[in-house]
Amino acid sequence: MVLHIVESNGDTMESSITVKGQATIPKAIREHLRLKPGDRVKFFVHPDGSVVLLPKISVSALRGILKSGRRSAVTIEEMRDAAAEGAARARPRARRR
Repeated sequence: MVLHIVESNGDTMESSITVKGQATIPKAIREHLRLKPGDRVKFFVHPDGSVVLLPKISVSALRGILKSGRRSAVTIEEMRDAAAEGAARARPRARRR
């Protein structure tokens, strides 16, 4: 089996599968995904048979990704009020037959 990778600029890269089922990810792909030794990756198989490889990001790497202008904690009551307000504004979609 040969792993065949096509870059966005149209260049292709290949990697052979070893007896142990291992393959080397080409340097350009590792750099694009910012993969380092020891990083983990996820494979997703789409219904059309294509496979997507994405880096697995740890939860700790996501810390601080969302910035909020609000500094104080939100109470459960405030969350309920916001959810109720959002539900009241939502319009039900008409069903097609």
